[in-house]
Parts: sequence; structure tokens; C-alpha cells
Amino acid sequence: MGRMGSPKTPGPHPANIDFIFGMRECQIKYLESIAANNDPSRRRGMSEKVYHFSKNILLGSLRSNNKHSACKGVYGGKRQNWVNRNLRSICFTIALLGFFFWLDSIMFADFDSLTFRKISVLETNTNKGDGGVPANIGSSSALMYSRLLNLASASLAEKEFELASNNVWNEPSSRAAKWKPCADKQTLKDPGIPKKSNGYILVSANGGLNQQRVAVCNAVAVASMLNATLVVPRFLYSSVWKDPSQFGDIYQVEHFINSLTNEIAIVKELPSQFKSLDLEAIGSLITDAHLEKEAKPIDYSNVVLPPLLRNGVVHLLGYGNRLGFDPLPPHLQKLRCKCNFHSLKFVPKIQKVGSVLVKRIRKFDPSRNMLDKELLGDFMPEVDSKRRDENKISSKYLALHLRFEVDMVAYSLCEFGGGESERRELQAYREAHFPLLLQRLKSAKPVSPEELRITGRCPLTPEETGLLLAGLGLNRETYIYLASSHLYGGKLRMKPFTSLYPNLVTKEDLLSSNELEPFKNYSSQLAALDFIACATADVFAMTDSGSQLSSQVLGFRTYFGGGYAPTLRPNKKRLSAILSENGTLPWNRFQERVIKMIKEGQRVHVRRYGQSIYRLPRSPECMCRTR
Repeated sequence: MGRMGSPKTPGPHPANIDFIFGMRECQIKYLESIAANNDPSRRRGMSEKVYHFSKNILLGSLRSNNKHSACKGVYGGKRQNWVNRNLRSICFTIALLGFFFWLDSIMFADFDSLTFRKISVLETNTNKGDGGVPANIGSSSALMYSRLLNLASASLAEKEFELASNNVWNEPSSRAAKWKPCADKQTLKDPGIPKKSNGYILVSANGGLNQQRVAVCNAVAVASMLNATLVVPRFLYSSVWKDPSQFGDIYQVEHFINSLTNEIAIVKELPSQFKSLDLEAIGSLITDAHLEKEAKPIDYSNVVLPPLLRNGVVHLLGYGNRLGFDPLPPHLQKLRCKCNFHSLKFVPKIQKVGSVLVKRIRKFDPSRNMLDKELLGDFMPEVDSKRRDENKISSKYLALHLRFEVDMVAYSLCEFGGGESERRELQAYREAHFPLLLQRLKSAKPVSPEELRITGRCPLTPEETGLLLAGLGLNRETYIYLASSHLYGGKLRMKPFTSLYPNLVTKEDLLSSNELEPFKNYSSQLAALDFIACATADVFAMTDSGSQLSSQVLGFRTYFGGGYAPTLRPNKKRLSAILSENGTLPWNRFQERVIKMIKEGQRVHVRRYGQSIYRLPRSPECMCRTR
């Protein structure tokens, strides 16, 4: 019999992937329950013993059978005696086979139940229905790269107990460790608080957790730029995020004020004499219509400063990404860098549950680095020596932000192998949620889904992400934390991924309902837990570099990681070109090209002009470089 996936023997059909790996997982679980420790060589030894034990019994019986049956013409009278002598062995062999078949069926059922539990949250979230869209939206389980998926399955099966052959778990360049955090250090060039304030700036930030974080740090820089006093920002209620959380529900207010006390003046509330003013009537209400995206300092001098001087107060309503990264004076770059990495600390409630989450992902391993300290504060994970000695399983984990939500998928205008039913579903979602997009498309030059995919403008599917990780040589047993669980297609779409990597968990899997109860209906606070789990991971993998969460996590890992917090950033255009050769590309060549792509994305360089200082903090204004 040829090796699975070799030219002689075709690989498993995609429809049978769950069964193949389900049976393999059952065998592994059975062996683990027998073995006294977790040594892979011992597990293989046990597996071989079980196999050869049953094989020898069967062959021994068959050999005896063949030996006697060959002479049955001459010794027909002895047949009954032979049966009597071997009746016990025959019955024992049949009973043993029946026992193993029964055990396999029971364990397969257990495995299927466990897999369903791990991704049941994904399925539940896609069955809600929204805006007239069918409740089973994204129910297609179409595979786009079945050949490569089969090759990946075979490769992972062959290397089941081997470590990754490359340095995925380490930063590839030693130069990364030469950059140290220093945005919180005072210098003689820092201007400090002006003697007289020009007035008060009130900010109402929109979006989710990470958009609001950017807005707060931009507001701090603007207050310094205009010599104004900043009122602790407010968070607008979003019909998308549906979270009523305010600044103090997510971040420590006192720490925020005190950490910036040498740079700008911050107050908790607007003084009473300004509260009764109709800010819109007096021209002090500034919206996105007044400030362009990534506005420059001159725009604030022309638009915001005049009403601030005239009325003593301005309200930046719906404030978000309204301050560009360049040109900006170095002290302002440093200030918003300090705000992002040092001034915004999660409240104890979030830190405490975040610590529990991280501890369970790591299988109770203690904290490791500065990232833990900065994100978890006084709730850094600890474990006693007894528990650590008892649990010798590697606690390394990879955190994955898989941006495959239905709004992302629909807005992309791409196709994902689901055929006509998928097209109708996504078009219905666009009509319900993105009418302005459809209006723009009427007057725009049409772009085909194929062209969008070739140019790297389509979100990565779970199938593509699984192939990416397999191409990097990550072991099938790799422990993976999935940030967010509102994925388009839910359980069915995740099948190709979980067939390759079954050890996939979310915060809903690791935290009890009682632990999650305080965060129910607070999407930003739940997102903060994902942020912590991703930022403190051994490896973080993003599928969309434009995501605010991925950008913020990347920035934190760069700033506090000390050169020991690798991030995997696929180039979607190059990955699309690699995957387009699904029909002919050998697996070893696929791996070579994927590894090269990821390594090139991990090169260490200083932030370039116009790039985000939150995402890429390696710059003289934010970090210090040692020789």
C-alpha cells in the first residue's frame, strides 16, 4: 500500500477528512489514557504493541487454520478435534476484535462531541439571522483547495509527534531585541503642560475597542497640540457593536490621568458652566464632516482652534481616525505612543479574568515576560511548583485572529467557493447592511472576484489559514486560541481548519458561564479578553493586516516583546499566487514558498513615513535602540 498522499495511493477525499482524523484522535486519546507520561516515543510504542498483539493473535490463528485445512482431505477425521482444541483461541480473538471495534466507536463519538463543543459557539453565532438574511447564512462547506488540503493532512499525519522543523516560535532576527520601550521616559525636549489652557476638548469616540483606543490617543495628542485641557473621553453607543461601556468600564481612569500629568491636563468632567451650552448652536461641535481622515496639524489649527478660543470648549463628535501620523512633531508622536502603551490599562475586572484565561491556555504555566506585566498588572499568572511539575505538557500556544466575519466577507465582494447560494446570501447581506456600497458600485468600474483574489483583497478563509499554518510546519497537536468567534459559515466553514488542527479553543471554551457573565452584552470588554490572549501568546498569527485588533496586538508585541514575541503576517497577494497552483504544486515546494513569505514579513525595520506608530512603534519617538 502506498503512503497516504503519495502518487501511488490517492490522499483522503475531503469528505472523509473528519473521519480520518477523528479515528486518529481516538487512537491518540486511548494511548494517552494508558501511558504513564506524555512521551511521544512511548505512545508510538504502545500503539505498535496493541497493533502487533492483535495482529499476532489473528495471524497465529490463521496460520493454524491454514496448516490444518491444507490436510483436510487426508485428515478429515481430525477436523473436529482441531476445532475443539482451538475453540477458546478463536472465541478470544473474535471477542478481542469486537472489543476494539466497540472502543473505537465509543471514542470516535466522544471525539466528535468534543469537536462540536469547541466550535459550537461558531455555529450558534451564525444561526441568529440578521437584517432579513437567512439564519443559515454561510452554511456552505465548499472546499477551494482540496488537493493541498489532502497533502497537508498527510504531511501532518506523518509528523504527528515531531516538533516544528523551523523557528516559528522565535523571532527570526536578533535585531528585534535591540529595540526597547522608552516612550514613558521624560526628556529635556518635552514641552510639558502650558501655563494657560485654551479651553476644554470633549471627545466622543466611535467604533469598537481598538478604534476607540486609537481615538483616545489621538485626542491626547490633539489636546497637547492645541494647548487644551482634555475631558476623559466618552464612548458612543454603536448599533454594530451594541456596547454601552464607557471609558471607566474598560480603562483605569486614575492611572490614565496620572500617567499623563506632566504632558497634558485631564479632567473627569466638563466644568458646569459649559454643560448647559448648545455646542452645535455656538459652532463648537466638530464632526467627521469638518475633519478629513488622517488630518494634519494645520487642519486642527484652521478648524478646531478658532471655536476653542472663541467658546472655550469644542466637542469632537464621532471621533476616530482623524489625525495623521506624519507630519507631526516628535514630542506629539511620543505622547500618543506613551498613551497607547503606558496610559491605557485595563480595569481590574478585565485583568483578573484575562489572567485566568491566559493561565488556562498555558495550562497553568507562570508568566513569562513584560507583556504579562503590562496587560495583567497585579493579576499576573502564578502557579505553585507542584502543579508545574505535574503538568509537563508544553504550554506554548498560537493565537489566531481570523477575520472572516460576515460583514468583512460581504464587503470584500469576493467569492469563497459556495456557488450561487453563497452569492445570493452575501448580496442579501449587502442590501441590508451596505446600501452605500451598492450605490457606489453602480458608478464604479466592475472588478471580478477573481481579480480581487489575485490582488490579495479577499479575507483569508479558515481553509487557507489552516494550509498556511501547515505550510509553516506547525505540528497537528499545536494549541491554538481563536480570537473572536463570529465567523461566517461557523462550524462548516471551520471544518477544513479543525481537520488539520483540532486543538482549537475560544474564550467561551476556557471560561465558565459565571466567569463570562459580567461581560455579557459588552462586546468591547469581551474584545479586551481576546486582546490579552493574543498579545501574550507565544506566537500571534493575523490574517488581515488592516484589522485594528491585529494592528494593536502587533504593536504591543513589538513594543513590550523584547524580541521574543513573533507575529505571522501573510502577504495575501503572494499567498493567493501560491494557492492558485493548487492543482500541481508539490507539498514541499508549497512549504518552502510559505516559509519564505512569512520570514520576509518579519524583517525588522524602523517605521516609515506615514505608517502607524501604534502598529509599528520601532521609531526614535517611541522606542530606543541599543547597540
